[in-house]
Amino acid sequence: MAAVIHDMVIEGGRVVTPAGMIDADIAVTGGRITALGTGFAAAERVSATGLIVTPGGVDPHCHIEQMSGMGVMNADTFETATRSAAMGGTTTSISFAAQGPGQRLADTVADYAARAERGAAIDHAFHISIRDTGVPGFEEDLRALIAAGHRSVKVFTTYDIKLDDAAILDVLRITGEAGALTCIHAETDAILAEARARVLAHGKTAPKHHAEARPRAAEIDAVARMCRFAEVTGAPVMLFHISTAEAVAEITAARARGAPVWAETCPHYLFMTEEVLDKPGLEGAKWMCSPPQRTRSDQAALWRGLASGVLQIVSSDHAPYRFDASGKLSNGAEAPFPAIANGLPGLEPRLPLMFDAMVSGGRLGPVAFTEVTAARAARLYGLPGKGAIAPGFDADLVLWDPDRQRTYAADDLHDNVGYNPWEGTTVTGWPVATYLRGQAVMREGEYRGTAGAGRWTLRPGIGTRAADLTGAPA
Repeated sequence: MAAVIHDMVIEGGRVVTPAGMIDADIAVTGGRITALGTGFAAAERVSATGLIVTPGGVDPHCHIEQMSGMGVMNADTFETATRSAAMGGTTTSISFAAQGPGQRLADTVADYAARAERGAAIDHAFHISIRDTGVPGFEEDLRALIAAGHRSVKVFTTYDIKLDDAAILDVLRITGEAGALTCIHAETDAILAEARARVLAHGKTAPKHHAEARPRAAEIDAVARMCRFAEVTGAPVMLFHISTAEAVAEITAARARGAPVWAETCPHYLFMTEEVLDKPGLEGAKWMCSPPQRTRSDQAALWRGLASGVLQIVSSDHAPYRFDASGKLSNGAEAPFPAIANGLPGLEPRLPLMFDAMVSGGRLGPVAFTEVTAARAARLYGLPGKGAIAPGFDADLVLWDPDRQRTYAADDLHDNVGYNPWEGTTVTGWPVATYLRGQAVMREGEYRGTAGAGRWTLRPGIGTRAADLTGAPA
């Protein structure tokens, strides 16, 4: 019998599989992983000797070509954001199709799909971000979009785009019945409004006062309520960007009661504290995000949550705004902190930061690294073929030099933001190649992707099995 000739073999690497790290070659044909082992024949051979091979990152929380609640457009297009993602090892993103005022949901998704089709260089999906449940055809559109494969939505409990409790419960009724996951920005608006007014009344307007004006109580209260909403309705929820120890405790208790609750955190909560906002003038605005960075004790609680599976995912919450009049300074160089756009870029540095901590630094290890940066997001959000190195999965792969060190500079990311919030941070372990469905989109710092080559990923279902609920590997 003639030997099977694969399209490509990545040989000699240490491969991180769901079961552990193994020494194996990876055979790829037709953009999919066909086998793990040795002795494969192939048209192309790629040496991974001395390298670690992981699944391509899945980043399920990115703001791309999206207008903020303050009316400021993100700095990144789908082309620039996904270029940056590929350079950092991320091969699948879930961004937001954000409903405009009075806009039908079907029109919202069609608009964002067209933008992504033109520019996205990696595979992608959308969360339907809901601000108005009173538009014509709301429930009809939402059910149809979920059935068509858009199996996650997002709601807010704060900002001008917030939904009240009755509207959130109505969304949960629909998503629970239709088989979708509801993602929630959980901060109680009334607590934020009181704190903001009190801080401003004392003349505190600099970015460093942003943290005081967004107290931890707002997150704790909203997280507890949303856990109860999930418990009462039986509809699964994903709590975004958890930042406090108390919120981790609320989620732990809810999951112990059997509530269908998942949660994520982000690198800026794991590695930054609120002191990063304390800079001269408005410089601290570069690091303003909501919720704000917290304390070292909160960081420890978040790491414990990741270790226990109470927190399943580390996303970037990529929210890119330039530090100029088009972004952070759109309301002038003397703007008080409430008039400054919130968010920082994160698509590109997310994986190197987590690799440095978890693989190079030994914190939880390489399998856990792939779980929190790829596998669990793929399972929970229902992304078939993504998030693992195994036969039948897409050949989305990252080759890491575990010994290479890199110190981030002031503006060395490949997005359109113009600054790097991780300037001065040194990481050990660096992505030297990224493959999307078997095609190199980055090699040795050279971008090789193509705008529009990314595919929308149909999500036939979400990961509501017991294994996903506990955070254990499927």
